[in-house]
Amino acid sequence: MPLLDVRDLSVVFQRKGTAPVKAVDGVSFTVEPGQTVGLVGESGCGKSVTSLAIMGLLPRRGNKVTGEVMFEETDLLTLRPQELRDRRGRDIGMIFQDPLSSLNPVIPLGVQVAEVLERHQGRTRQAALKQARELLDAVGIPDPARRLKEFPHQLSGGMRQRALIAIALACKPRLLIADEPTTALDVTIQAQILTLLKELVDDSGTALVMITHDLGVVAGLCDTVNVLYAGKVVERAGRHQLFREPRHPYTDGLLQSVPRLDVDRGGRLHQIRGSVSDNIPWPEGCAFAPRCDRVIDDCIGDTVPLEPTRAGALRCTNPVPREVPV
Repeated sequence: MPLLDVRDLSVVFQRKGTAPVKAVDGVSFTVEPGQTVGLVGESGCGKSVTSLAIMGLLPRRGNKVTGEVMFEETDLLTLRPQELRDRRGRDIGMIFQDPLSSLNPVIPLGVQVAEVLERHQGRTRQAALKQARELLDAVGIPDPARRLKEFPHQLSGGMRQRALIAIALACKPRLLIADEPTTALDVTIQAQILTLLKELVDDSGTALVMITHDLGVVAGLCDTVNVLYAGKVVERAGRHQLFREPRHPYTDGLLQSVPRLDVDRGGRLHQIRGSVSDNIPWPEGCAFAPRCDRVIDDCIGDTVPLEPTRAGALRCTNPVPREVPV
């Protein structure tokens, strides 16, 4: 039984006087205990909205969330706010994209880490602060006793990100959602954060949902990868299979746009023409068709379904051919 089973999740933003916007359109995926699953795509494809919908953190007004988010045998979308608050932090942790805006700027770091332990484990403030110091030390923050008394603006970007990881892992959740945890960090700090996440998953058996647009992160961390475009999953495959034989033109374009060490220097990188806003509605065909180099007449007119493949699943009428036919 999967630890997390997302079934046909859709999120529609509605604003008076404007047309509804479907940010997430029938996304489905599963996460097994101890597994790392990636959600990959450009900005605007629905990755972060998917995670916020799973956590129940979208605004109560102005949006409509449908589908099922089964955590073990409980649909998180049907829980009352109080019941969901009991789950968040204790069973499901989340690392947000921007640590500076996610941490409270007027509360010392130690209090922010300790309050999670007080809320979900009933610790006293003194006991919670002691464990908070141990958590900061575990995630690699130097001189944790002093950092407990400091405010977020006194920490570097890497330290703030590590602090968010400490908060997310304080109660040893069974599922961790990381929303682009290495954004705006330098390469050295990125590597340290990813190593830390990998070690935590390996040591504790925590399941991890990694949301990123960085294919280097996917290559080093994820077991299974879901590629999203315009709110839908367009390809799903294991990490090695996806990098070896991408089938969807969008996935292939993303991989070709990354510099590689095994090709001649001086060549131009592949560019996916247009922008993520250049798409057509999914009911009228493939949303990626206006940007696709492999578009044919059959790509437009009818809905393109997500069909199972030997490697996982694919939503494409004219996929990239395999190098070795099966």
